[in-house]
Amino acid sequence: MGVTLDDDARQYLAAFEEVTGVSGQDCLVTDAIDTESADDRLVVVVSSGRMSEAIGPGGRTVRKYEERVGKPVRLVEDADDPEAFVANTLAPAAVYNVTISENEDTVAYVEVANDDRGVAIGTGGQTIEAARELADRHFGIDDVQLI
Repeated sequence: MGVTLDDDARQYLAAFEEVTGVSGQDCLVTDAIDTESADDRLVVVVSSGRMSEAIGPGGRTVRKYEERVGKPVRLVEDADDPEAFVANTLAPAAVYNVTISENEDTVAYVEVANDDRGVAIGTGGQTIEAARELADRHFGIDDVQLI
């Protein structure tokens, strides 16, 4: 399933690759958490197996990228199968299992540790909403539900 990027996303990915030396597969610009803050957040999907390189020693590389683009950044590691990809979109939450159900809609049901439900949802629902959008863009999954 091909991902279509707008001009802003392409520019953010080009800068990501320039700063980190790692290919980015996708980039979402998410809305600010609160109305007092004008800052949006970027979610960058990193090529599989290259996450540590993108983060850099002590997080130095990703911080350098954040400074360059002037926005907080969340990294998600790409995966070949939808279950692993959905689990990656919710990291660092402890995901025990992902089941994809294909009835009228395709839904990913995600079993998350009780202590990590808040992490999986994120402030203002930001993490789960990004997971839903990425799952749809990359695998045609209509919804992601925590169980």
